[in-house]
Amino acid sequence: MIRVQREDFDPGAELAALTDGRSDIGGVASFVGLVREMVAAGTGTEPIAAMTLEHYSGMTERQLAEIEAEANARWELSASLIIHRYGRLEPGARIVLVACASAHRDAAFDACRFLIDWLKTRAPFWKLEERRSGAHWVEAKASDDAAAGRWTTAPSRTRAAE
Repeated sequence: MIRVQREDFDPGAELAALTDGRSDIGGVASFVGLVREMVAAGTGTEPIAAMTLEHYSGMTERQLAEIEAEANARWELSASLIIHRYGRLEPGARIVLVACASAHRDAAFDACRFLIDWLKTRAPFWKLEERRSGAHWVEAKASDDAAAGRWTTAPSRTRAAE
C-alpha cells in the first residue's frame, strides 16, 4: 500500500492496521524517518527551522508502486506499506514510514531496507531546508547511492527459516 500525504501518521496505528487479522505474518520490520534539527553544512552543522518536501502527484505514487512491486517480487512478503509526507515539516516531524511484513524476519528486514534505500535515492521528492543562512535544496549523497547500490542484483525470493 502506498500513501503520499500532507497529514501526519501514527506508526503504531498503521502497523496495527497492516497486521490486523493476519495470522500468516511472523514479523514486521519498519522504519520511521524524522526531520533532524541539525544538518551538515560545510565543515560543521547548522540548525534548520523546517524542511519542505515537494513532489509531482501521480508520478510519485506510480514510482513508489513500482518499487513496492519490486520488493514483493524479490522477497516473500505478506504485506508492505509506504507512507511519505510532503509539505513543510519542522524538526521532529515524521516524514516517512516503511513497513514490511513476512512470515520470516529476514525477508521483512531486507525488503524494508531495500525500500528505504530506494526512497532515499530514487523517489521523486525534492527537499528544501530552511536554515539561518537561507534556503538550500538538499542534494543527493554518495553514501545514499552506495547503500542503494547493494540492491542492483536481484536475489531469489528470500524465505529464511527462523
